[in-house]
Amino acid sequence: MTITLFGLSATRSGRPILHPTDITIEPGARVGLVGASGSGKSTLGHTLIDALRAQGTTVAHVPQSPDEALDPLRSMGFHWREAERALHLAPNPARQAKLFEALNISGANLRKRPWGWSRGMQQRFVIAMALIGTPDLLVMDEPTSALDPVVAAQTMDLLDRYLADRHTALLLITHDLGLAARRVSRLLVMAQGQVVEDAPTLQMLAQPQTKQAQALCAHRNWRTLPC
Repeated sequence: MTITLFGLSATRSGRPILHPTDITIEPGARVGLVGASGSGKSTLGHTLIDALRAQGTTVAHVPQSPDEALDPLRSMGFHWREAERALHLAPNPARQAKLFEALNISGANLRKRPWGWSRGMQQRFVIAMALIGTPDLLVMDEPTSALDPVVAAQTMDLLDRYLADRHTALLLITHDLGLAARRVSRLLVMAQGQVVEDAPTLQMLAQPQTKQAQALCAHRNWRTLPC
């Protein structure tokens, strides 16, 4: 299903923090939303999620840190059961096993609390929970910033392989151009609460049109990062 929304906007204390924005995302698309800190990336992501859920589109969100998704006092098994209940899905061990295998957390002890798992395993578990209901869109907001670069790259590799033959689209929100350049086929650049550039990834990296995109591409160290 193609996702199309018009005029997404947001205000804070009467001041616009997201100017009217139109978004179109094709089924299975890999889209990156990049820009400097404070440019409005996360605001656009949350506004998009709210609008899609209001119209009945299935959308899942992976936050920056697993701490935002996991209660340290509850077991990992509890979190999984709650995610299934929230989606009105019956327990399905086969579905769980498939997701755990895809994200390399098979055999992990679900009786443990989050702090009993490594940070990388926690984030892969959160991604697995987000995929339980086979969403139309997966929104990931700085999903690897709490991980070291090697674990981050491994996590994204696992997700890439899982999504490869599925129609779930991905919106990757990040300030890390290196991460986005390796993972998406289309880039949106944000500045001051609006999308200032929208282009295929290779085209934008080779010929950025706006000063904001040019500034991002000028920092060539993004080419050498492992993500």
